[in-house]
Amino acid sequence: MTFSGTSTAASGAVCDGAAFGAADFSALRSRLSAFLADGGCALLSDAERVDAIRAAEELACTLSAAQAALAASLDASVQAERAARGVAPERRGRGVAEQVAHARRESPHRGRRHLGLARVAPAELPYAWAAWCAGRVSEWTVTLLAQETACLPLEHRLAVDELVAGDADAFEAMSPYEVRGRCRAEAERLDPASVLARRRYAEGERHVSIRPAPDTMTWVTALLPVKEGVAVYATLTRAADAARSAGDPRTRGQVMADALVQGVLAAPSEPSSSDASRPGVQLHLLMTDTALFGGADEGARLDGYGPIPAELAREIVCDTLASDESVWVRRLLTDPVTGSLVAYDSRARRFPATLERLIRLRDGVCRTPWCSAPVRHIDHAEPYATGGATSFANGQGLCEGCNYAKQADDWQTRVGPDGEVATTMPTGHRYRTRPPDLATIRYGAPPLTIEYVLSG
Repeated sequence: MTFSGTSTAASGAVCDGAAFGAADFSALRSRLSAFLADGGCALLSDAERVDAIRAAEELACTLSAAQAALAASLDASVQAERAARGVAPERRGRGVAEQVAHARRESPHRGRRHLGLARVAPAELPYAWAAWCAGRVSEWTVTLLAQETACLPLEHRLAVDELVAGDADAFEAMSPYEVRGRCRAEAERLDPASVLARRRYAEGERHVSIRPAPDTMTWVTALLPVKEGVAVYATLTRAADAARSAGDPRTRGQVMADALVQGVLAAPSEPSSSDASRPGVQLHLLMTDTALFGGADEGARLDGYGPIPAELAREIVCDTLASDESVWVRRLLTDPVTGSLVAYDSRARRFPATLERLIRLRDGVCRTPWCSAPVRHIDHAEPYATGGATSFANGQGLCEGCNYAKQADDWQTRVGPDGEVATTMPTGHRYRTRPPDLATIRYGAPPLTIEYVLSG
């Protein structure tokens, strides 16, 4: 079968059969939608329902393989066209993953991971690729195999693929944990030097990240070398066991979480600093004056997290005041109807620090649809080189990857009078984004939003 009349670029193989394009996928989706809308599930026996669930899972796996084939073909086509125009090799693939991500309605990071797998799986993991196309394994299973063999030369990677995925029945029965463990064992046996080099590199990639969780909670995740990670967890476990033995009513998980917070917040910011000299931690909380002083239920926003309830925002402010920490207040004017932040312009090319901070507070996270990564770059929506102004309206907060992607050939951006940014991809597909409203302010209310800088 050939998808949209093209071949999978990574392998270069052309399969016989009729073209299967967007209309065919849409027809299949319409049949399934009609089945669900008509209550077709109720017409099946329990055994038939289980069989249908398995068949649907296999179809979903095959469809994800079809997406990978299409993504690889798109990548090959774009790179070939740009090579013919004399584009530098390091720029030929720029922006393709972002187009794939937009089509899949997911973040650019996930789009890059999907495209990376699509490039290597057909040629370098042929047994896993065949199982994926047949619907026997998921994209995640093939991703694990690709990740664990990424450090190996092609010869050894092909060998691990055959050893792990050569028996399709056994491969299908493996859990993700088993796939990862088997790949690691075979990789270490075939090329221990590459595995060691990869481990050294991975240790340099240690980091801490944060993302929102349900019910105004957060996940703070640390990627650590195995020795330090196990030691941290063991320390927290020991603190929990001691507290529980002493009659602490908190659960083990609660004690471990509290011990982690207390240990981090109580530690000096620099090894040689004392508590008296270390700089305070700042939390930027944006809310309306009526939400703080009038008890209104207008939402607030905590920079680095996102929207939070007004009640929680008031609680944060009150807790900070009660602990004798500093609270700095900065007034930000907002439109009385829309709640949009009022701005000012600058003639400079580089965004001044105050204007940059204003854009960061306005956008919160990367403006690219489905991305939501932290803002790393303040970008000219309409490029400065083509006359774009260094202004609040023409500025947008982007993550590093999205900013570089839009600088690829044939990407265009235009800014509307209402602050909307329209981005057109090389294929002609377009997406539009607007700055989020900082607060929903009732008509006639004072056009005022207050930023509380809480220093701890």
